[in-house]
Amino acid sequence: MPPFSKTPLNIVRRVAERGEYDRKAIYEIVDDALLCHVGFVADAQPFVISSFHSRSRHTILLHGAKASRLLKHVKEGHPVCITCTHLNGLVMARSVFHHSMNYRSAVLFGHGHAIEDEDEKMHAFQVLTDHIMPGRWKEARHPNAKEMNATTLVRVSIDSASAKTRSGPVGDDEEDYMLPVWAGVLPVERRFLDPQEDARLASGVDVPEYIRSYHRGKRNEVGA
Repeated sequence: MPPFSKTPLNIVRRVAERGEYDRKAIYEIVDDALLCHVGFVADAQPFVISSFHSRSRHTILLHGAKASRLLKHVKEGHPVCITCTHLNGLVMARSVFHHSMNYRSAVLFGHGHAIEDEDEKMHAFQVLTDHIMPGRWKEARHPNAKEMNATTLVRVSIDSASAKTRSGPVGDDEEDYMLPVWAGVLPVERRFLDPQEDARLASGVDVPEYIRSYHRGKRNEVGA
């Protein structure tokens, strides 16, 4: 896949060497995230809304209630900005100025439209469900007609994007390295704990293996 072109919209300006425009690298950040934040402007007022999401090839799928202001905005084809961020560590420098964080982030720009076709809506539900918990769609009850009608699903094209990452050790000023101040990185680890059964779970129902072994990571096919 060709990288995203650098434009005034997506170019990383601050610490430009941390910028990344490769689609594979950007999509891996998006696919590993469980939440995104969607920015938009309505009636001259900016909003940022957190949302579940999934990527379907070169688009982002979003869903929610029909009354959602965000989804009404997307359905009308207005521009949106979508971000995904992973925190990997707190970087403690000797000086306050050089404190930082190790992270991976992606910023996507695009326009959306509503998914109206019933088969396409059902497929979008499947993609969203399996993004959150791969394997769940095959086991859980699928949406019925009432639930489908109560839900808005939209597809946002990824017209432009960039990623920015930081990794590695502290970067202090040379004259500060002899200060008697602890410096280093406090790593952050995302970890899922043991499943907790619902109080009304039917007898004889075991925890599925896909939940026991759940983790977030790279998808098998980045373009899928």
